[in-house]
Amino acid sequence: MPRTNISGFPSLTDAGTGIVFEGGIGVMLRSFCCAINWLGKPVFTVFMCVLLSAQASYGQNKDETTQQTNARIQELANLTRSPLADTPLGAGDLVHIEVFDVPELSRDVRISVSGEIGFPLIHERVRAAGLTAFELEQKIQDILSQGGLVSHPQVSVFVKEQVSQPVTIIGAVGRSMTYQVVRPTTLLELIANAGGISDNAGTEILVTRSTLREAVKPISDTTNDGSASEAQTIRIQLQDLLNTENTSFNILVQGGDVVNVPAAGMVYILGRGIMQPGGYVVQSRGEAITVLKAVALAHGLGGYAKPDDAVIYRMNPKTGVREAIPVHIKQIEKNKSEDVAMKSNDILYIPDNLALKIGVQAAQAAVSIGSGLLIYRSTNP
Repeated sequence: MPRTNISGFPSLTDAGTGIVFEGGIGVMLRSFCCAINWLGKPVFTVFMCVLLSAQASYGQNKDETTQQTNARIQELANLTRSPLADTPLGAGDLVHIEVFDVPELSRDVRISVSGEIGFPLIHERVRAAGLTAFELEQKIQDILSQGGLVSHPQVSVFVKEQVSQPVTIIGAVGRSMTYQVVRPTTLLELIANAGGISDNAGTEILVTRSTLREAVKPISDTTNDGSASEAQTIRIQLQDLLNTENTSFNILVQGGDVVNVPAAGMVYILGRGIMQPGGYVVQSRGEAITVLKAVALAHGLGGYAKPDDAVIYRMNPKTGVREAIPVHIKQIEKNKSEDVAMKSNDILYIPDNLALKIGVQAAQAAVSIGSGLLIYRSTNP
């Protein structure tokens, strides 16, 4: 008859080894030994392999959150803010022109579509578009003085309404808006004013404008077909824009620019070998998502996964057929294979080892049955 220890559980002795198993743990270990004898060594070996094998770890640094990225954008926008300067006037702007001691000449004037204004005593229309307020003051003073219309004229020009320098920002930002450039404004400032990027923002920013200036030509990924009259697109990677060592990507936006932050696409991770299948956004704060990052987003591999049998199904735009691209995740982990970058609408499929899964489930069931029998016997001697 089994003796009872102070924990209240019976002490059991294994017949084959003579080992005494004490307390509740003793009952569990005894049950485990009985399960081994009942299952046999082959199944036990499979069971132990599963218990001792460590699940693949994808211990990467946590990706920067949207809030952290927007905090960086705001900080960099403040640091790179351009000094105050007059912006050129353009069609549609409303200016107030005042001539000192000649009140009958003072008035509000809107610049015409052709970029000109009319002014009393001056028979020809005055070209105003492209000039700053200060330059327009000097020009009107010179015309009045040279024509003998006003002796020693003192002219001041004040911009009452500026509508000629609109910059529109759309896409995956906090709020789409049209922003009037009343002073030199950088791309980072514009994005910060729009509330930063949203959670589904992609890795690229597109700036579309009618002409390209010398200041932005050095950017390597700027496309230019040689025609100054057609719209041009400047492609800037978000990661480059946030790079404090190279500020050339933080360009000055210009009136008429349209800034688009496209939303990222989706990748899909499927299969019984993954912990949390589903669709995930193709972005990682400026860096393209890779296979390892996709697996990390899906909470890692399952215990029965076959990572070296994974495959990416990718649509071929020429044929319209999904093609299978083999992926060896274990080899990527060991730096023996390159981590594959994923594209929008890719499907990463990771299978599992069905035979191993069935064997382990059988072993677990046997252990559960064996534990129940032994507890029953120990309580009913």
